[in-house]
Amino acid sequence: MRLAHALIVTGLTGALALPGVPADSATPRTFMASPSQLSAVLSQARPGDHVEVTSGVYTTGLIHVGRSGTAAAPITISASGPVTFTGAGGLDLAGASHVVVQGFTFSDGGGLTVPGDAKANRVTRNTFQGNTGGADLTVKADDTEVDHNTFENRTAQGNYIQVVGPGASDMAKRVHIHQNYFYNHQYKGANGGESIRFGLSGRQHAVADGLIENNLFDKADGDSEAISIKSSNNVVRYNTIINSRGTLSLRHGWNTRVEGNILIGGSTGIRFFGNNHVIVNNLVEDTSGPAMEFGGGEVRDDTTSGTDHEASDHCIVAFNTLSGSDNLVWYESSKKYPPSDDTLADNVLLGHGTAAGTGTGTTLHFTGNILSGSSAGSLPAGSYRTIDPKLTRDAHNLLRPTAGSPVIGAATGSFPQVTLDIDQQSRPSAKDVGADQFNSATPAHPLTPAEVGPKAP
Repeated sequence: MRLAHALIVTGLTGALALPGVPADSATPRTFMASPSQLSAVLSQARPGDHVEVTSGVYTTGLIHVGRSGTAAAPITISASGPVTFTGAGGLDLAGASHVVVQGFTFSDGGGLTVPGDAKANRVTRNTFQGNTGGADLTVKADDTEVDHNTFENRTAQGNYIQVVGPGASDMAKRVHIHQNYFYNHQYKGANGGESIRFGLSGRQHAVADGLIENNLFDKADGDSEAISIKSSNNVVRYNTIINSRGTLSLRHGWNTRVEGNILIGGSTGIRFFGNNHVIVNNLVEDTSGPAMEFGGGEVRDDTTSGTDHEASDHCIVAFNTLSGSDNLVWYESSKKYPPSDDTLADNVLLGHGTAAGTGTGTTLHFTGNILSGSSAGSLPAGSYRTIDPKLTRDAHNLLRPTAGSPVIGAATGSFPQVTLDIDQQSRPSAKDVGADQFNSATPAHPLTPAEVGPKAP
């Protein structure tokens, strides 16, 4: 958006000279520049300025931004028409903070990197088209915001977004990824094709405090993981994953909350390793793979930050609605250490003819689950009751309880970690089983392309 009262300067090639405006004036300015002029223009930018890049294709060399705005007055670099960076072309954000990068296309080149010293920048309303580097977007800096972008049509190995950090074991702090559209990731390899990889094995115990919310993933087939968390203390909420091979996976790290996500079709589900995760109010429908997997591991209570799987311990899986044709709940037991001290509580388990649970664990806890349409498998007696939950499909084809449903008020655990339902409506003291607290208002729905990406509100 052009700033009100901005001074508009075009064709800038040398030192800035604006008649009647002191050199230290705080008046925001708007510059128009071609890609070839951009470096010279940016060298004179100051807080509050808006640099608009005219249409064109930039193929050679990184353009060094080298200037910083402030929290109240960021520098905005935006495309005034179609602007594509390809080949070696792109932006170098090293040392630049409080900068907004908006409206560009990054295609068949190195993508975009936010270095560790480029804090508090925003990457918004851009299109990333399967770049040839390790990731379309690499984030290493604290307080980076990534929103309303499209990531599409990647066929090479690599991620759409990878979040790491400075040094060998740190994580970027408070990275916020929201309202993005991840589409058609078609690398289809055994590993290395996650749509979002948030951390790495060697960074798994670094506290990231990241937030991944309200993103849409469609055909996330580049890897068995669409969202791969490999760091600690994150929140993954209100995302939609549809028609995808990739799961929502807590592969490494501790203390992540997974809440209110909608996963439909494909082989997707939720899979987790590590300690102290809280997984609540999610809706997993019609998956061909396990809807919920409690991970076993080669190690327990990892201390080496290695690549081994770590057994899931002290995790809570509660108030989810799970349906599918495979094992709805899988306790992975083929590794040395099975899941331990995990809780499965007040979930609706709606099967389609196969076992609802299998595998083993140690010191596991169960209460209040409702099972329908499937045999119990290895779920122990007393961990569930078999009854038709009387769910019906709403206008968005999501399973919800009807007025006479036995899930209403039937939760047996208090779980202070759960104060809302999938619709972000308050749950009373007598909570309903499953993701949805019965209410005639049902705002939660699978996200659509119109609600995410560059053209979304």
